[in-house]
Amino acid sequence: MNVSVQEPLGLKIYRAASRAAEPIASFALKRRLKSGKEDPNRVNERRGVASRERPEGLLVWIHGASVGESLSVIPLVERLLKLRPDLNFLVTTGTVTSAKLMTDRLPAQAFHQFIPLDHPDFVNAFLDHWQPNAAIFVESEFWPNLILTARKRVSSMALVNGRISPQSFNDWKRQPNTIRYLLSSFDTIIAQDYQNADRLVELSGGNVEMFGNLKNAAPALPACDQQISTLKSAIGERPVWLAASTHPGEEDLAVATHDRLKPDFDNLLTIIAPRHPNRGNEAKEIAMEKGLRVGQRSAGDEITAETDVYIADTLGELGIFYRLCNVAFVGGGVTPKGGHNPLEPARLGVAILHGPHTFNFVETYKSMRDVGGAALVRNDRELAAAIRRLMADGKTRDTMSKAAQQAAEVNAEQVLSEICDKLMQTLPQSTTPHVA
Repeated sequence: MNVSVQEPLGLKIYRAASRAAEPIASFALKRRLKSGKEDPNRVNERRGVASRERPEGLLVWIHGASVGESLSVIPLVERLLKLRPDLNFLVTTGTVTSAKLMTDRLPAQAFHQFIPLDHPDFVNAFLDHWQPNAAIFVESEFWPNLILTARKRVSSMALVNGRISPQSFNDWKRQPNTIRYLLSSFDTIIAQDYQNADRLVELSGGNVEMFGNLKNAAPALPACDQQISTLKSAIGERPVWLAASTHPGEEDLAVATHDRLKPDFDNLLTIIAPRHPNRGNEAKEIAMEKGLRVGQRSAGDEITAETDVYIADTLGELGIFYRLCNVAFVGGGVTPKGGHNPLEPARLGVAILHGPHTFNFVETYKSMRDVGGAALVRNDRELAAAIRRLMADGKTRDTMSKAAQQAAEVNAEQVLSEICDKLMQTLPQSTTPHVA
């Protein structure tokens, strides 16, 4: 897009202030280290200090903020490598969980680094070392120093699976020149659905394309077969359901739902997987206050015949718990967080229940409800009624889970192909070896 306009005053002030804020950035890193939100062995990457050499040849930099975005990056990298085997891929994220996932699952010729904090010196050090030939930002990471410095040093930049939440959209409308200037850095903008395309068109004033949600093409969440076998043995024939990716208020919902279901399913097991595992103790206390017997995975507790609620508060294991349950409530939708990815349980044949606030995945949830693969619930009464019906009626449950699975698969190939075809038009063609 690269519209030639003057940089807004607000951005100039932000960039000047951020340059003077290095002590604050370093203090923030130390606090994050103490809270377990940074990898102590790789924290210098957050200052732009690389932990490995740059590979020779063309390097494409792909950035996705956290786990959801990084999962969708994997099939994108795999497909682009098939189309362009001469490329190398640097994938950056900002969370410890996504870093582990990337390390375990990225293909050859692709590797992970943590994204630097948005300080000019950190960003310059990052770009000095890596010198990417192209940059692809996934979804909605709009850090000004990162984007505006990259636009001067990278030959092509694309925003893929672009997303602007309703709240962010309203916030950006109060700073129209700032967001338009930031979005002008991208030569290509591809939105993940029509609602986000409309928002991005209004904010950018330029052309925005839409081929569907890239997350439709993400692989199934990984899981350890041995862990699944151990947990299945512990659960036995007990009825079990999962409250996944829950936020504050939704653990209370899950516990209240458990109480409503208990008269019908005396040996019911409820599994709660908080969106942020460090909230495991909080979720445990909520259940214990209701007199329930609680096991906590991060504490090494096992599921026993007496366990009412099991708190799955570990990193990277949601795939295990989706495989243990054929009914799941996907969080973030009863509290107004915009909902979390329903494609993750759908790929594993799980019947999906969700709250009303799903603006992060409006079209995905709608398409699943249209084919009977998901159902909307607003409170613990409705959630309990839906779970009761699905547990009691295996045919309805199987029909719902198969519909969810088919909906997840129906357009994955089309979305991935169309996005990659567009990106292929923007990637550098030269195969001249990189000179450090």
